[in-house]
Amino acid sequence: MSVKITAVGKAIPPYSRTTAEIIPYLDAWLDGQDGRFLRKVKKIFENAAVDKRYSIMSPEEVFSKTSFEEKNRIYMRESINLGAQCLSEAVSKAGWHAEDIEILITVSCTGIMIPSLDAYLINRLHMKQDVLRLPVTEMGCAAGVSGIIYAKNFLQSNPGKRAAVVAVESPSATFQLDDFSMSNMVSAAIFGDGAACVLLSSHQDDQGPEIIAGEMYHFYEAEHMMGFDLTNGGLKMVLDVAVPDTIAEHFPLIIHPFLAKQNLNIADIDHLVFHPGGKKIVQLVEELFGTMGKNIDDTKEILRMFGNMSSATVLYVLERFMEPGRAKAGDLGLMLSFGPGFSAQRVLLKW
Repeated sequence: MSVKITAVGKAIPPYSRTTAEIIPYLDAWLDGQDGRFLRKVKKIFENAAVDKRYSIMSPEEVFSKTSFEEKNRIYMRESINLGAQCLSEAVSKAGWHAEDIEILITVSCTGIMIPSLDAYLINRLHMKQDVLRLPVTEMGCAAGVSGIIYAKNFLQSNPGKRAAVVAVESPSATFQLDDFSMSNMVSAAIFGDGAACVLLSSHQDDQGPEIIAGEMYHFYEAEHMMGFDLTNGGLKMVLDVAVPDTIAEHFPLIIHPFLAKQNLNIADIDHLVFHPGGKKIVQLVEELFGTMGKNIDDTKEILRMFGNMSSATVLYVLERFMEPGRAKAGDLGLMLSFGPGFSAQRVLLKW
């Protein structure tokens, strides 16, 4: 059964600042810290390859003393708004109605909601009452591709059905004002907020790139490398400095066996739809693929324009490849994202 990606929609939060505009907030936030430390933090922001970040909160709110409860309430309110916006945009692009969707998968890791986001979207868009719900809450940056894999597996077993994957992330709601660790500094420099929706279909009349394969790859003994610690102050970022080197070590096993199962190799891939985890990971991938004549220019551009929006980011990259004229019939695309666990999620597309 053929499963296709029919449309991608996105929603951008209301607040934004360029990196240059953020620097004065760093001066106020880190007032009293060692001068060398302040200069180092500024360099991290200036060299993060992120020109602009969007946020569900104003910079004044982000850099003020707020409780976990206060930040999470904002996360809940804005996640519902952004989720509804990107889902509505995707449905409009596809020419569908919200009630056409048979399964709704929502992914987010930057806040806590019970009922989960999907319940609110069902009511906001008046979706069908027997729509299947699958909230994915703890897979981090990899969850956008994970959601696509789950939707693909459902649709393969259910001909003529349609699915939506909605990713909403607000890393600004996890910023820790009293945490002066390098993990907090780096995450503040590279992350931004955003939302995206992917529509998938096993209906014969729907068009779009076909999902040929989708698989997950799990790194053993690497749970400590990425994630959140739940503290009294909220979700505290865990980000090991060894992440890029670990990815580099596993990269051949992540890519080549997956493609070999389809009798392909990396030379056959026309489009790299990669999640921009951060500048170091982008540089790593460029080094690995540059000699093969491949590029991840779209990945770099999304990082520059929006920062790393966790699970939603790779869907922003995918949206660029869904634009008319970007890919021709027969082209192959490889989607890839990394997340806590540690894991890599892969999807092979054919236009």
